[in-house]
Amino acid sequence: MTNVHNGFEGIVAAETRLSMVDGERGELVIAGHRVEELAPSASFEEVSAMLFEAAGFDRELRAAALPPHSEMLLRSIAPQGTGVMDALRIAAGTLGEDDLPGAFPTIVASYWRLLHHQNPFAPRPDLGYAANYLYMLTGIEPHAELVRGLETYLNTVVDHGLNASTFTARVIASTGSDLVSAITGAIGALKGPLHGGAPGPALDMVFEIGDASRAEEVLRRKIESGERLMGFGHRVYKVRDPRAGVLAAAAERMFTRAGDMHLYDLARVVERTALRLLEEYKPGRKLQTNVEFYTALVLHGLGLDVPLFTPTFAISRVVGWLAHCAEQRRTGRIIRPQSVYIGAQPLEAAAV
Repeated sequence: MTNVHNGFEGIVAAETRLSMVDGERGELVIAGHRVEELAPSASFEEVSAMLFEAAGFDRELRAAALPPHSEMLLRSIAPQGTGVMDALRIAAGTLGEDDLPGAFPTIVASYWRLLHHQNPFAPRPDLGYAANYLYMLTGIEPHAELVRGLETYLNTVVDHGLNASTFTARVIASTGSDLVSAITGAIGALKGPLHGGAPGPALDMVFEIGDASRAEEVLRRKIESGERLMGFGHRVYKVRDPRAGVLAAAAERMFTRAGDMHLYDLARVVERTALRLLEEYKPGRKLQTNVEFYTALVLHGLGLDVPLFTPTFAISRVVGWLAHCAEQRRTGRIIRPQSVYIGAQPLEAAAV
């Protein structure tokens, strides 16, 4: 009998030099470096260079202006109120391969301004990838601590094994298709709420609680009603997501030097209370803090609205997607799993 692995659980589909995820030990290694050692201090350009080099991909990261036809397209869909992830997916399909990944922050920032009836800003050559993203959103050169906070976040989520969007990109690349098609498909996968859409609800939960004195009451009610606590639990990690620790430290530094410590302190209370109650109600489930909880706090601290959370994830993860596509192309082999047919069988011909 054929074993069916729904969701490809436990199936090894590729060898990679890009990242290693150990869910039992709570470890993430990116291009040979533990995420907690790399993310807080490296620039995003440095991390991208490591991944591209590991994949044998000759590409340099820098924010890039949009092709004129791409900007015209964004201008045409903004009056309809199209969502930011949809706009990113649509505009990505108009890019050339040489526009990847530099046009991603420009697409997101430009479209966000167009949605709010403001003209876009072109990237500045004197600013890096992360700083340019914040600048193009506001027109103001960002505070150094905000840039550091964003770079830490981008470094933390740049690659994470064969997640759904990365696997999508590799499948498309394996067919011999172009990079733009592979990256556009990956955006579609990331847009799904089970993959890239949870940081917003995690922040909503913190705001709903509002005051540390209400944390236990609200969280206990949510658990007893069967509601999932957003920002806790992960399909891979059975201990605390190492990215959560990196972003917790980044949030503390950013909020201390350029933000509202009340929100940070509230989030820490919510986290401690949630972990205690989850162990009380679901002992042995190992539901620990995941990357989404502190992603929400960091991105909010950067001044980003919730509709920008997943697109900001994409301006980082596109680097990982491209590296995986390059790695997959070098194998020269199409990804082609099998399925087990469980439908109706054909009727036997009537006896003559």
